[in-house]
Amino acid sequence: MQNGDWRDMEVSELVHRVMPSPNCNERKAAISMLVVHYTEMKPVETALDRLTDAEAGVSAHYLITEEGEVIQLVSEAKRAWHAGASYWRGTKDVNSASIGIELDHPGHDPANGGYRGFTESQFEALVPLVARVVKDYDIARANVVGHSDVAPMRKVDPGELFPWERLSEYGLCLPTPAKFAQSDPFDNDGAFLLALERFGYDITEGIKAIEAFERRWRPERIEGKPDAQLGAILWQLLLERDQGLTR
Repeated sequence: MQNGDWRDMEVSELVHRVMPSPNCNERKAAISMLVVHYTEMKPVETALDRLTDAEAGVSAHYLITEEGEVIQLVSEAKRAWHAGASYWRGTKDVNSASIGIELDHPGHDPANGGYRGFTESQFEALVPLVARVVKDYDIARANVVGHSDVAPMRKVDPGELFPWERLSEYGLCLPTPAKFAQSDPFDNDGAFLLALERFGYDITEGIKAIEAFERRWRPERIEGKPDAQLGAILWQLLLERDQGLTR
């Protein structure tokens, strides 16, 4: 059976259409993560053409259009090629360990009209899909992440307008901490970066890693420099994980 064959799909009731992509291979790890992307290509047909083009060498398990149509591209049993060079919490082969979901969106590219929020129809289609994947593979909330979290040196998607807090209300990702045990816990930038690495980020390029953290946890202000507020958020996230309150 060839990669990308529709007969290799295990299609759920949440899928509206199947467009098999040849860009997949065998997994080398159990599924423990879910990664959210945006396509940064308009119209959606352009993104679908690329994700199913053997020469492009990229894919995802699902694409959700702005109208809320869920399109399956790769069987969940297969390793889709969505994350590229990436890292999260000790995992270097993120593609092998994850399900990738692309959101039809213009991204930050001014040529596509500029960055904007995601549609309600798209979010309403995303929630049950994420819920089903998280349940089926027992994915920890801390491992439902954005492309920028796993590839901070290269990527900024899904960006600062992705509604992580709304997703967290369904118990599908970690919420931003509401209370803080420490107001300014780190003595210097180096200490913050080491804590960021401990949380899961690749800190090879410190500024990019901090910006990725900000996009996820303080999207209203992205400066690439640690401060007391960021430190308090990171400290609380680590504290709650160490106390067994989160996964």
